[in-house]
Amino acid sequence: MYEFTYTTHAARVVFGAGSMNLVQQEVEALGARRAIVLCTPQQREQAEAVAALLGPQSAGVFDGAQMHVPIENARRAREFAKEAGADCAVAIGGGSTIGLGKAIALESSLPIIAIPTTYAGSEMTPIFGITEDGLKRTGRDAKVLPKTVLYDPELSAGLPAQLSFVSGLNAIAHAAEGLYAKDGNPVMALMAEEGIRSLAKGLRDINKRHRNMEARSDALYGAWLCGMVLGNVGMALHHKLCHTLGGTFNLPHAETHAIVLPHALAYNSTAAEDAMLRIARALDTTNAAQGLYDLSRELGVPASLAEIGLREEDLDRACEVAMSNPYWNPRAIEAAPLRELLQRAWAGHPPRE
Repeated sequence: MYEFTYTTHAARVVFGAGSMNLVQQEVEALGARRAIVLCTPQQREQAEAVAALLGPQSAGVFDGAQMHVPIENARRAREFAKEAGADCAVAIGGGSTIGLGKAIALESSLPIIAIPTTYAGSEMTPIFGITEDGLKRTGRDAKVLPKTVLYDPELSAGLPAQLSFVSGLNAIAHAAEGLYAKDGNPVMALMAEEGIRSLAKGLRDINKRHRNMEARSDALYGAWLCGMVLGNVGMALHHKLCHTLGGTFNLPHAETHAIVLPHALAYNSTAAEDAMLRIARALDTTNAAQGLYDLSRELGVPASLAEIGLREEDLDRACEVAMSNPYWNPRAIEAAPLRELLQRAWAGHPPRE
């Protein structure tokens, strides 16, 4: 028998090849007059293209987006927006750039338009994350949710294969944990399973032919659904571990998610059996945790936390931080099994229930 509460967040979504070209009219639709464009240094060229599309509505490009949104960088971006007289921000890029847009919105009234170029899913959530003094603080606030999202599969054509894969696995993590969320509901469960299915198919097809636009569209569609799940229900152990590892040890965000996810699912497998069945079905396999691990090996992404820079001597500290303020989780979070989970993820061993 169903028993749930369903709440959704309003955002305008425009999905389709070439949708980036609509950015000027979307800025106008928000009633804005001057928009800054946010990006990382590596995506300056794409940001300049957006600025050109904006024409006289462009208030300049801030190319200082950084992973995990350091608070000092967020302050610099807010000052840049203020000096430019901006009344809107357009964030083009992945989770780091969109996260920077959210940090600006958190302490101002600037509406955000997101143009995602990866599969992170942050653009569909009211969740923000800011790192200060080595600790990543996350929270929810409706005002950081982008007002409009332009999903353009053509923008991901140049995304390197490895970045495509870890970004997609990061998005799958949102849907996977959404399936056993404390505040889950049937609508989000449908989106989660379809999002995992579409992303897994898209990533496998991208692996066969990198610039396959149908595969890119499948992956982006899946990322949208997984982002919707992330934005509407709570997360659990997996996300807590990844926030701990990323914020405390400055590990790359998407790679950390890709490595930890199979192990977090194995930890929760006996306490969330229906969720595991849905995840396995979406992956066309019989075991959710092993299926994710096998998909990661098929795509050739890093298998261990050691590969992305975590030292073995940091595992005790990671466990301690994760235990200090744990998220709700379907299985009780206990130090010894959590430490074993981290050890297996560090070494790149297959997940163990």
